[in-house]
Amino acid sequence: MRILGTTLAAVAALVIVSAATAGALEVGDRAPDFDLPSTQGGKLKLSSFVGKKNVLLEFYVLEFTKT
Repeated sequence: MRILGTTLAAVAALVIVSAATAGALEVGDRAPDFDLPSTQGGKLKLSSFVGKKNVLLEFYVLEFTKT
């Protein structure tokens, strides 16, 4: 589950960067839809959670992402 959260956070950061070039998001805007490879095979799509589960997107400062 931790890997999924980390993967979602990384992809969400990329989506936000992409969205920033397309137009800034405002507070209350719906997150842009994206999909990513699942850690259990197949693909996971953000929109597949609408009305089913809460999704937490975490954003890390660069210092926390260095290995």
